[in-house]
Amino acid sequence: MTTLLSQPVAPDAVATLYRQHHGWLYQWLQRRFGHAFDHADAADLAQDTFVRLLLKPRGFASAGDARAFLCTVARGLCIDRWRRQQIEQAWLQALAAQPQAFAPSAEQRVMLIEALCEIDAMLRRLPAKARTVFLLAQIHGYGYREIGERLGISERMVKKYMARAMLQCALLEAGLLDGEV
Repeated sequence: MTTLLSQPVAPDAVATLYRQHHGWLYQWLQRRFGHAFDHADAADLAQDTFVRLLLKPRGFASAGDARAFLCTVARGLCIDRWRRQQIEQAWLQALAAQPQAFAPSAEQRVMLIEALCEIDAMLRRLPAKARTVFLLAQIHGYGYREIGERLGISERMVKKYMARAMLQCALLEAGLLDGEV
């Protein structure tokens, strides 16, 4: 278990952590995920890990605690990157099935993929039943009664699950969710 220090972190503490652990983290990423990422990807992930630490500086009781924290953040970033790649691949496959006249610009593609990633993160925050209810209603167009019958729950529970999902959508739209899990 990582022990965080509750006292304020000196501004140069993150720089010190970077100097002490960046090379080690890069090598760890290469060993752990070398089959999935090239050297540039590992370098980017190591850098992104420290960017996260810069955004929320914290102190550690020991070098081992710092490394455990860095590994946890790096693993999360790897998972995020894989999810994004899966979403991007699914989008590109769907796009390939469309006529060329409907092809979005490169800028539009980036914006669409970002939006899809945010939606994916929002859906992952929901309990499984709420996520299923939302998808059945929004993607498949089922009514609340039909969803209830399919899932073996009351129409009232369907409404509660939809309300929860719609709240997450509203929070996402308002910029109150960071899209991270």
